[in-house]
Amino acid sequence: MSSPASQAGGAGAPVNVRTLILVLATLTAFAPFATDMYLASFSQIAESYATDLGTVQLGLSVFFLGMAVGQPIYGPLVDRYGRKSPLLVGVSVFALSSLALAFAPTIDSFVVLRFVQAIGGCAGMIVARAVIRDLFDEQEGARVLSLMMAVMGMAPVLAPVVGSYILLLADWRAIFLFLAVWGVVGLLAIWRVLPDTLAPADRRRESLVGILAAYRTLVLRRAFVVPALASGFVFGGLFAFISGSPYVYMELHGINPQLYAWLFALNACGMIVASQVNRIALKHFSVRTIFFAALGTNLVAAAVLVAVASASSIVWLLIPLWFAMASVPLVGANAVAIAMSA
Repeated sequence: MSSPASQAGGAGAPVNVRTLILVLATLTAFAPFATDMYLASFSQIAESYATDLGTVQLGLSVFFLGMAVGQPIYGPLVDRYGRKSPLLVGVSVFALSSLALAFAPTIDSFVVLRFVQAIGGCAGMIVARAVIRDLFDEQEGARVLSLMMAVMGMAPVLAPVVGSYILLLADWRAIFLFLAVWGVVGLLAIWRVLPDTLAPADRRRESLVGILAAYRTLVLRRAFVVPALASGFVFGGLFAFISGSPYVYMELHGINPQLYAWLFALNACGMIVASQVNRIALKHFSVRTIFFAALGTNLVAAAVLVAVASASSIVWLLIPLWFAMASVPLVGANAVAIAMSA
């Protein structure tokens, strides 16, 4: 994997695969870092703006909305204008909005800027996969994607821990300054290292009507929509955990920000382990078998979690929560495979 990768369509000089993976993983990790890094600071933000935790959590919900809106926009753009230019614009938006968030004067402006930050941050998620598709065949692309996901998988583990320890040295605004600096580093990496892997001759000039017609065909295809909805509902549980865990852990159970970060990382580690289990299990079981087993595990774990939700000890929450979160990548990865096979 250390040999250079050739450019698709002769779009430039060869790229070292290890360097490429590192850059793409860094760009893809913008969104999880911006999501998880500031969770331990919810109470500080609420106090700073003289508001409640529910309003602060709105900034997280709006971020998810921005990611949902941004991804289908970037898809046609990177096919029309190449990979590099839309990515540079997206990361610039991420860096500038992160800087603005550090100085947001009101909670309302903070929430709006979180939406803008998500629009910029999700660019890397789209472009990374497109670049891999451009440079590698199916077999080699799967290997590169697996390595990139392994690197990126550390993001939800490291983000809350890094954020919690930044809070020991400064207030919550320093977290967004960190994200702004990271965005600038990403811009430099894109400019210096990442080529535009889509040759001009291969770029698509589809009209807006054609793009909308393609989306319409997709959403009417039952074999695609059903697994996509199943995955979406399970990921909804993950997002509910991300947005609600600061209140449950720190407010209801009195956990300090540093311990909260490690408990959050514990669930993230479960997701990493489950991803590796999925890779091994696919050698012995079908995609659909693993999908339904993971979906059943998620349902049972969620039911147990509801049953013990009022327990006085947080220990009773941690076990079913771990299984509920660990089953998310198992459902998600196999749901994508089923949906794409349609």
